[in-house]
Amino acid sequence: MIERDRTEGYRGRLSRSLVLDRALALADAEGLEAVSIRRLSQELGVTPMALYWHFKSKEDLLTGLADRVVQEVDLSVDRSLPWLEQVRTLAESFLATLRRHPSACALLTDREPEGESSLVAQEVVLDVFRRAGFSPEEAAQLLRHAIRSLYSLVGGEPYAVPAVGQKEKEEMQRRARLFLESLPIDRYPRLVEAARPLSSCDDPDGYYAFGLDLLLAGIQAMSDRRASGRSGTA
Repeated sequence: MIERDRTEGYRGRLSRSLVLDRALALADAEGLEAVSIRRLSQELGVTPMALYWHFKSKEDLLTGLADRVVQEVDLSVDRSLPWLEQVRTLAESFLATLRRHPSACALLTDREPEGESSLVAQEVVLDVFRRAGFSPEEAAQLLRHAIRSLYSLVGGEPYAVPAVGQKEKEEMQRRARLFLESLPIDRYPRLVEAARPLSSCDDPDGYYAFGLDLLLAGIQAMSDRRASGRSGTA
């Protein structure tokens, strides 16, 4: 239990790490909008001033929370693997982290990666791209677009609406399927035949695996194009 003295200070185990862990749990349970200095002070049983010792403002808290999320990404790289498999391993770990925390995409997209964990993560990915032969400029572009693509993949998961229950989700899918099936088949034959897969996402893991394959195929194509260009000028 965290103890407070009469001057509204604190002692015991209140720490920056503890506050961020509680903030992340709160964001997972109730959404990012629930995270505030006042709410966290209530959750932890301390005064708001005790938290301001660790965070200058709510924005400082959210920046720290973003870095706390990135801490969960496994950045270990097996250099014996082909470089594209190294990228895949890192991307899969990042995707898993984003999927565990519903507010992670909004939290990370709105902030510059200034924390230690975020900086280390970028360094690791850039190093893989540089060792694969990409220039610093190309590696930076690949990093930027890969991250945004993964955010879009998570944010665009079909019918992944946290506030909607399973029955409501099934009803949404049913209505979408019926709408597509009711389209004039002479004008929209491909939409009609794809009505069921377009109106459902029964295999979320398959959805993410397919999206990641697309991303990596694009990166591989860029590498092949570069190699072809070099051989053509040799």
